[in-house]
Amino acid sequence: MIRETTLTDYQGTPAGTGVRGELHQDTAVGAKDLTRWDSRAGRSLAGLVHHISQVLGPYGALILTLLAGAVISAVMAAAFGEVYQAVTAADGVAGLDHPVLAASESLRTPTLDVAVTAFTDVGGTVGMPILAVVMMLTLALRRRSWTPVILIAAAGLGSLLMTIAGKRLVGRARPDLSDAVPPYEHSPSFPSGHSLNAVVIAGIVAYLIILRLDSNRARILTASVAALFAIAIGLSRVFLGHHWLTDVLAAWALGAAWLAIVITAHRLYLTVRKHHGARDIKHTKAGNK
Repeated sequence: MIRETTLTDYQGTPAGTGVRGELHQDTAVGAKDLTRWDSRAGRSLAGLVHHISQVLGPYGALILTLLAGAVISAVMAAAFGEVYQAVTAADGVAGLDHPVLAASESLRTPTLDVAVTAFTDVGGTVGMPILAVVMMLTLALRRRSWTPVILIAAAGLGSLLMTIAGKRLVGRARPDLSDAVPPYEHSPSFPSGHSLNAVVIAGIVAYLIILRLDSNRARILTASVAALFAIAIGLSRVFLGHHWLTDVLAAWALGAAWLAIVITAHRLYLTVRKHHGARDIKHTKAGNK
């Protein structure tokens, strides 16, 4: 069970760690206040999460919000699967699948095949969890906070569930093995799990790093590296003939949507945590009078 941190717990901690670090460094990116909600819907949502936090605490509210977001994502994945089937049936974007695969085959060489296979394994069922756990523990230990653990674990779990749901709902066949580079894969092709996971994990790690960066140049560089990594993983799947282009495009879209939900949940957590911190300070000052 995660213990809630109070004002007295973090008053003596370094400025960049614990809840104190979150309140001082994570509530804004440049001039953008992440705890400010300009829309009516945003303010209503923040108010609802605030009421939940009064019962469950800020971390409990964050976890519950992420669970609700996961349900929304599951529904979204099902709806996306229906749209995807309609598009492929009409041969819309799917008309690009075979030409792009043929172009990829024309670029292959034994050396390039080995290099791309090694790179795509970084986003696989072994490489990506290792990368996620290393980044999660590094950020959690440096910041002395449970927040990176909750966000990265929830992001990865949601991504995995969306991948499994999409494959079972659509069941699309991968390109023929004769068009693929070994080792071969036999699970359904839609969506590309490598591509979806790369967007979500690289995205949430980049987001957590950006929160602690001071310059716009560093923020843009961090976001660009994460985006290029996710794009490269997706294109590697097409190059190797393990997925169709539309499987990758769909995975990118689903991953971006889930990432947006996770970031929104974190913003709601920060909003609640900021309110709790202000209330604790007010009570502490009143008690000292």
